[in-house]
Formats: sequence, structure tokens, C-alpha cells
Amino acid sequence: MNQDIINEIKNQDYASITESIEKFLSEQIERNHAKGIILGLSGGVDSAVLAYICKRKLKEKTLAIIMPDTSITPKIETEDALKMIALTGIEYKLIDIKPIVNEYSMYIEPNDKARGNLRARVRTNILYYYANSKDLLVLGSSDKSENLIGYFTKFGDGASDITPIISLYKLQVREIAKYLGVPENIISKRSSPHLWKEHEAEEEIGASYEEIDSTLYCLYDKKLSIEETSKITQIEKSIVEKIHELNINSEHKRSSAQKPDSE
Repeated sequence: MNQDIINEIKNQDYASITESIEKFLSEQIERNHAKGIILGLSGGVDSAVLAYICKRKLKEKTLAIIMPDTSITPKIETEDALKMIALTGIEYKLIDIKPIVNEYSMYIEPNDKARGNLRARVRTNILYYYANSKDLLVLGSSDKSENLIGYFTKFGDGASDITPIISLYKLQVREIAKYLGVPENIISKRSSPHLWKEHEAEEEIGASYEEIDSTLYCLYDKKLSIEETSKITQIEKSIVEKIHELNINSEHKRSSAQKPDSE
């Protein structure tokens, strides 16, 4: 793999990026006449970055909701989320979604993957319940990598009012986390949406984030072909093709609902 490409992705002005995101959040609150913002806090690096940005200037206007499904969410994830609360001082609520998912499961046919996506949608329902009741804007934690390959649940973790870090690749999210002072164990842990037991993002996708980000960066930022991307990144062409296909096949997730052409 080409380390120069990885360094090119990582080497950004994270102080300026942080200030831009802070300004964006404040403007969105004012423009939408909201009282503040709400986010789901999982114990992963994406939501940790949001929490650390929010605590800087919007601490009193931020609510975090921690929503494990205790039947499948590792205990360490909830502990890490609570650690983020202790370090940021943000107001929070802890809600176990296991009883809600189990209640749904009494009425629907079994399917492990669909049930995993259901967990993401239950969490979004809870976020929007509190957003409605407290006049808050829902922050999405999707980064550029996961958005471009469709690695999110449609109308689940892909649903939000504003998406502050969607312009940052996963490698950049980890770098801005370092700038913000997020603990190293949060930054270095393997990414997972925890939709089922032992769920890991890179294993499910079939590529590392170094491969994903390098490929996406060359394909969509540098506008290179698949062959050129494979050559410059030193990543197998089959992996580059797979990531490209993930982008193409997930377009419906990034678009509004389709409708017939008007006559």
C-alpha cells in the first residue's frame, strides 16, 4: 500500500477543520431556531469526535444518548461511551434498547441482518423522540468513507438533520480525534456499528480503512480510473473494484426517494 497516499489523506489542518465544524453547528442551531443538538454516543471514534467538538463551545446545548442493546453490545462499548461523558461533561441519557428490539421481534419473522438494521432504526427513533420533545437537531455521525460506500443503515444511523463530519474520511476522523484529545483506546479500536454479536466493520466490508480511504480518495478526489487507482495505491485491483461497486450499489442510500419522470 502506498504510504504517501495515506499521508496525503491524513495531513490536514485539523484546527481549521474543527473551527469550521463549530461554526457550522452554531449556524445550524440559529438558522433552525433550535435549542441545541443531540447525538447518539456509541463508544466509537466518530461519535467521540462529535462529543469532543460539541463540548468546546456547545456543551450546555448538547444531549448525548447512549443506546446499547445489552444482548449484543459489548460491555466495554458502553463503558467507553460513559467515559466520553465523564471527559466531556455533556448531559446524557442511557437507554437499553434490548426490550424494544425484543418487542418488535415478537411480531416479525426472524432475520439476523434485518434485525441488526432494526437496532439502528430503533436508535434513530429514540434520537428523534428527544429531538422533538426538546427542540434539538440530530447530529449524524457518518464519515465520508462510510457514506461513500453506503456503510450505514438507511433511515437508521444514516438519518439525521446535520452531518458535521461527512466530509472527513475515516483516517481523517482518527487524526482529528488526536487533535481533540480523544483517548487513544477509542481512536485505535476496530470500528463496529454493533448490529449483531462480534460485528466488525472492516471484516464485513472485506477491506481495511487504509484500503477504503486510499481507493475512494483516488477514485473520487483525484478522479483516477480503477486501473490507475490500483497502480498508484498498490492495492489489488479486485479490492478497488469492490469498493467502487459498493459506491455504485449504495447510491439509493444517499439520494432522496425516486419518483417517476413527469410527463
